[in-house]
Amino acid sequence: MHRRAFFRHAVAPLLVASARPAAPPAGHDRPNIVLIYADDVGYGDLSCYGARRIRTPNLDRIAAGGIRFLHAHSSAATCTPSRYALLTGEYAWRRKGTGVLPGDAALIIEPGRSTLPAILKRQGYAIGVVGKWHLGLGAGKLDWNGEIKPGPLEIGFDYAFLMPATGDRVPCVYVENHRVVNLDPDDPIEVSYEKPFEGELLGRTHPHLLRMHPSHGHDMAIVNGISRIGYMRGGRKALWKDEEMADVFTAKAVEFIERHRGGRFFLYFATHDIHVPRVAHPRFAGKSVMGPRGDVILQLDWCVGRILDTLDRHGLAHNTLVIFTSDNGPVVDDGYKDEAVEKLGDHKPAGPWRGGKYSIFEGGTRVPFLVRWPARIPKPSDSPALISQIDLLHTLAFLTGASLGEQDAPDSFNLVSALLGRDPQGRPHLVEQAGTLAVIVGRWKYIAPSKGPRISKNTGIELGNDPEPQLYDLERDPGERNNVAAEFPDKVAELAALLEQIRQSPRTRP
Repeated sequence: MHRRAFFRHAVAPLLVASARPAAPPAGHDRPNIVLIYADDVGYGDLSCYGARRIRTPNLDRIAAGGIRFLHAHSSAATCTPSRYALLTGEYAWRRKGTGVLPGDAALIIEPGRSTLPAILKRQGYAIGVVGKWHLGLGAGKLDWNGEIKPGPLEIGFDYAFLMPATGDRVPCVYVENHRVVNLDPDDPIEVSYEKPFEGELLGRTHPHLLRMHPSHGHDMAIVNGISRIGYMRGGRKALWKDEEMADVFTAKAVEFIERHRGGRFFLYFATHDIHVPRVAHPRFAGKSVMGPRGDVILQLDWCVGRILDTLDRHGLAHNTLVIFTSDNGPVVDDGYKDEAVEKLGDHKPAGPWRGGKYSIFEGGTRVPFLVRWPARIPKPSDSPALISQIDLLHTLAFLTGASLGEQDAPDSFNLVSALLGRDPQGRPHLVEQAGTLAVIVGRWKYIAPSKGPRISKNTGIELGNDPEPQLYDLERDPGERNNVAAEFPDKVAELAALLEQIRQSPRTRP
């Protein structure tokens, strides 16, 4: 039997949608869309998800006017693969080269394919991305002093203002569309992830110059008194200031909304908070009881509030779909001595879930997911539906009247009924990605055997690696403490076979 035919036959019962999709809105009723994609924010980091040592009133505003999802997932337990899956509708583990990228990596989404921004652009939307990118730029060794392409504009965005990778990786500059912002041609940028540049000061050799010291790694180029991953020289006028980053990104996001408020727009606002290095603006520094990590949670909430206020001010809130979620689960010590561990107290960043960033346990991918759209969601509610960020492509395509080709978004489901709170089931199954793969079907979660450490020596996070298969009943054991694989060998065999069928098939979209 042909592989695709075998897959569809074998798992057909699992691919049947649990509810008929809601009808898409008419053309004039299509929503504006604002996707706020946070960085390293855990399920338990928001007060609307139970946090008590920190308050997030603006994020709570979204929950109070919409839907709080309880079983929503990023596509992976790290950022690059989650972002890849979000924009392409394809599980990142299907493609080589989609792991966490260095700051000088080439673009990993090929221009010309049907991406989330490209599909919405075809529907007449103005498309913008502001914030963290971390999907690579250029087609090879990149000259940061010239045109930086291909990049976001080549995969569907009309406008881009971004950091190339992460705050702890060089180059520490902003890129607007195809150019580094404020670049002085007489001070060209050089970037290397192989060896340092002669004469440049490093965190490992000049720690007395640092205002924030690394706990592991992060001891290379010094920018703004903080040592990073990778080596860089030049571009001094273009270097960002970490404490200003949230203000800069938020201002650009607000400008995009205001510039396009007369038509339909899609804004992908990818904040850097609460990723390391955690350097809050003076307005927020010291304002929480949890040190810099708590301060930048407050800062993130402020950014969200600015976006919501902008929608209110221009009368856009009623027909704007606002989605807030995070690229993966939380991490406390991720490379800098910022008192995150010492001041954590009884705060549980992953909430009730085991693990966190990098982990195949639920804390790695079960993340906050809030949806507000007053025109279609009239009252607040909680949803137990199983939903993934990978589904946003197909779902938003449907909402805007777009159709998908056979090869588009191979793993993205149309979950519009779940997104609007009308379907409590959601996906029939979900694959989670960390150091290994896991699959969830109903109450059951199967984790494939894997090698590697059980606990990260750097972060202290339980990674979930085990040479033996793991099976958890998430209804009875949400904390994944009792591996019942030995008690249910038939269920292990069933889910292991399903996972292998998904791996071997080019798609799961029905």
